[in-house]
Amino acid sequence: MSTNIPIQVRSNLQTQGFPPPLLAWIQSALPNRNPLPPLQALIATVRTRLLLADLTTPAIFEQPVPSFPPNLHNPEVKETKLPRDVMVQVLDIENISRSKWEQVEELEAIARGEQTRGREIIRLNESNEDEDGNDRATTPAATGRPAANANAAASKNATHRLLLQDCRGQTLHGLELKRIERFGIGTGTGTGTGMLNIGEKMLLKKGATVARGVVLLEPATCVVLGGKIEAWHCAWRDGRLARLKEAAGAGAGAEDPGLRR
Repeated sequence: MSTNIPIQVRSNLQTQGFPPPLLAWIQSALPNRNPLPPLQALIATVRTRLLLADLTTPAIFEQPVPSFPPNLHNPEVKETKLPRDVMVQVLDIENISRSKWEQVEELEAIARGEQTRGREIIRLNESNEDEDGNDRATTPAATGRPAANANAAASKNATHRLLLQDCRGQTLHGLELKRIERFGIGTGTGTGTGMLNIGEKMLLKKGATVARGVVLLEPATCVVLGGKIEAWHCAWRDGRLARLKEAAGAGAGAEDPGLRR
């Protein structure tokens, strides 16, 4: 393999906002074929493997890797700016524009194979629904114009809070200040537009505002790169209903508000 290929791959990834990976890691990520595929195919392969990797894994990036400044989490600092581009991965996402109980009831309805849109209850063929209103079900009732309009409005007005982790393992909460279309929470097992995965990579750009230890997310300073860590995402998805119930006060011994109706 030509020693120039890993260098060219790294240079291209840097132009996309990635921290510079180690040449040895790039070489290990390249396919063991002779002749090698075209350069653009090799870049796509290495990029995909980066997006599927845990950013905190040693021996991926050259040191020092761009990360959060040490005082960024200080809640007493009213406002500051991110001094550099920082690549992060998503550890958690929460829709704070909907009540916990509303989300609990939605997940339980989907577990029963049904979903409510407006005043009608529809049966779902697949778990193709995301909680922020992006309806991908194929039943006629689910694709009606009134329901579609309501879903679009709900998606447009959604606000999310994220837990983000940099390459050094430092975490920081992020709040969606302006709507980012890629943000969303899926209620099924699939993925699609408007659903953010756990382990997904994002680039926080230099100049992003951090207010009292929370980075404010908006399209101009937050770029969703893609990716997913399957084991993390499955564990997060499978435990989401229990977490929502606990947060809503519906743990052991708590009364379900539905019983008081």
